[in-house]
Amino acid sequence: MFSGIITDLGHVRAISPNGDSRFEFTTGYDTAGIDIGASVCCSGVCLTVIDKGKGWFAASVSTETLALTTLADWTEGSPVNLERPLKLGDELGGHMVSGHVDGVGHVLGVTPEGDSRRFLIETPDDLQPLIAAKGSVAVDGVSLTVNEVSESHFGFNAIPHTLEATTLG
Repeated sequence: MFSGIITDLGHVRAISPNGDSRFEFTTGYDTAGIDIGASVCCSGVCLTVIDKGKGWFAASVSTETLALTTLADWTEGSPVNLERPLKLGDELGGHMVSGHVDGVGHVLGVTPEGDSRRFLIETPDDLQPLIAAKGSVAVDGVSLTVNEVSESHFGFNAIPHTLEATTLG
């Protein structure tokens, strides 16, 4: 489980397509403290660490994950929001995020609103009834509060810190 509070902004280091694709990610995490088999949330997708070195780790990505997420669009250098899993007793600053992606939305627009940016996201039809104004949603793994909901989209504001510290910027 994750909180949606991004703690590192990494990048895709390499992609090797095989039966399952191998994705390597750069990270500022101390990878000595990440066990093989541990989970890392990569832009909202829970992936299992299969290899690591100083400043990087690798994960296998199945064809199912490629089909149901945006990972198939990632290339070398793509920025990735990273979060380590929660431990019992950790502060839950965002909301509970499983890392199991429910759907892929599309950005309809981004407009300035004060120092923030208002995002409008087109929502898959089957997910729209599950999104509530002032509820929580994770976009690219980032915990956000929903500001508005319509029949086809939802909106949220990203504050300057979120824009600077995540791929939403």
